[in-house]
Amino acid sequence: MTTTVEQPSQTPEAQPQSNKPTPPGLRQRVSSFLVSHIRQSGMVVALAAIVLLFQVWTGGILLKPLNVTNIIQQNGYILVLAIGMVIVIISGHIDLSVGSIAGFIGAMSGVLMVRNDMPWLLGVAVCVGIGALIGAWQGFWIAYVGIPSFIVTLGGMLVFRGATQYLLEGQSIAPMPHGLEQVSSGFLPELGANAVYHWPTVILGAVVTVAAVVVQVRRRRSQIRYGQEVSSTAVFVAKCVAIIASLAAFTLLLASYRGVPIVGIILVVLTIVYAFVMRNTVLGRQVYAVGGNSAAARLSGVRNQRVTLLVFVNMGILAAVAGLLFAARLNSATPQAGLNFELEAIAAAFIGGASSSGGVGTVFGAIVGGLVLGVLNNGMSILGIGSDVQQVIKGLVLLAAVGFDVYNRRKGGR
Repeated sequence: MTTTVEQPSQTPEAQPQSNKPTPPGLRQRVSSFLVSHIRQSGMVVALAAIVLLFQVWTGGILLKPLNVTNIIQQNGYILVLAIGMVIVIISGHIDLSVGSIAGFIGAMSGVLMVRNDMPWLLGVAVCVGIGALIGAWQGFWIAYVGIPSFIVTLGGMLVFRGATQYLLEGQSIAPMPHGLEQVSSGFLPELGANAVYHWPTVILGAVVTVAAVVVQVRRRRSQIRYGQEVSSTAVFVAKCVAIIASLAAFTLLLASYRGVPIVGIILVVLTIVYAFVMRNTVLGRQVYAVGGNSAAARLSGVRNQRVTLLVFVNMGILAAVAGLLFAARLNSATPQAGLNFELEAIAAAFIGGASSSGGVGTVFGAIVGGLVLGVLNNGMSILGIGSDVQQVIKGLVLLAAVGFDVYNRRKGGR
């Protein structure tokens, strides 16, 4: 006779309980968001803190419209160099020659436009073309011959510093053409007279603000579409509000004086274009791939040599633009132009979040890093702090930024 063993019925208490994790609270979500975005947001917060600190220390002078305009115009050429330098660093290289190239291009502009009466627009085109050729020359030795970029650009620094002295024969050439001078010291024209605010600046600021918010919204939607982790709605809204408030305040500040400088417009255009290229194009992703792991990039079909060559051609072009802006600001071509520019550009890139090992960094971060240095220079000058102390402080800031990068990489390795 067959016996049937009855299975005991499971009571509700015996049912296996689900181990669903408890949803994190708002505090945990905010903390996670800040940690994951520390490289992008950390220096923005630091810049805001430095601005507020010097605003108090200088008795409100730092954020006066005239002084803000001066900060933009005085640091425009460094910010242009920082854009190119961060791309070079992302690709895993370094360029020590950009200051000498900028000085050489400034000298060339004086020779062409002042000594030989070349129309300034044609002279600008020729100078930018020479910068591209210089970048291609250095990029060839680095990409195709295999000489380290440190050695090639160190040689370039010496070569073009000497070439600048030779071109100018140890003397300055002045004055530069009025059109070129206005590029560095001019402002966006006003629409009418006796206006409280500079309306073209207000309109331009509104367009930039709307574009910035649209970019944030589209980026969030794209992250959601591809299943990537995003911040909570409350944090995202707070971020957009902060962007709108900061851009609106900056716009009204400039509009209360003479409007946005032409240098500022150039910087905005370059930042938008290069940020788009690095984030949304095949070439930009290839630059990150080469800098992150060149062997893996090669196996994936990336033409590493071509990418490296294009990176240095671009650096030569931007060094030429920076040299022209500096010559226009001084209204002369001088033998000492470009001295230590490469150090400022490298510092701006690293302070802005670029990694010394390559593969990490953003154009926006380089701009923020350059502004940190610019505000430090300006604020300390207003307070009467000597140049020796200024150099010490900037060196410590750079050391702290790179140390933070090393700490993050070690922590990520664990």
